[in-house]
Amino acid sequence: MKVANNYLFTKEDMVNPDLVPEWVINEYKNFRDVVTDREFPCYFGMSAEKKGELRYSYVSRDNWEQLPGAIEEFIGLFDESKPLIRHGLFVFVEPELEEKSIQYYREYFWKMLQFLHEKDTKPWPADYPTDPDHHLWAFSFAGEPFFAFGNAPAYKQRKTRDLGNSLVIGFQPRRIFDGLEGTSKGGIMSREKVRERVEKWDNLPKHPNVSHYGDPEHREWKMYFIGDDSKPIEGKCPFHHK
Repeated sequence: MKVANNYLFTKEDMVNPDLVPEWVINEYKNFRDVVTDREFPCYFGMSAEKKGELRYSYVSRDNWEQLPGAIEEFIGLFDESKPLIRHGLFVFVEPELEEKSIQYYREYFWKMLQFLHEKDTKPWPADYPTDPDHHLWAFSFAGEPFFAFGNAPAYKQRKTRDLGNSLVIGFQPRRIFDGLEGTSKGGIMSREKVRERVEKWDNLPKHPNVSHYGDPEHREWKMYFIGDDSKPIEGKCPFHHK
């Protein structure tokens, strides 16, 4: 029998002071208030939060050791759920004493993904490139490819990426997008609806690095932590495959 590592939580757990610190309870409430607002652009996130399909974990600013086990436990949910439930994982990082810049949170985000990669004991998925400059690359951990994305309090214009005082990292396994691929009819329609709502909520046009997975002109890593503006992200991906 698999023993839980006690760092993967449901929404009921996230308001239980016997299970999580006070700052986690506060930041989860901020997160919930944003994603359940009826104007919130992402239907999928809103629906999953209300149905209790999201899972959560947290780390302190200087100790990430429980995170690999929490993600492995999260991946295990998919082995148990038939038919597929579109679970997503959100990891809350203990808030900074003073709010930092987008660049600070972006660097922190990539350091955390690199940390996970260094701790990974399973091989990289054979059908996913290891080079982030390949258009089919996706961050992978424990054999599972993900779409990972950062949210932070430093976002002032792209308010859909501000979920409270914490850096909040979303991990969506690529398998939850089955049937919603960038080239499928359902995927195109769903994506366009959400993006229209995002533009309205943020009062900004779609970020130039936002596209769909599989687009040969697109680099997936650039979508992971977009800017609070409309400037394309330049330079090389901070992630290095070991």
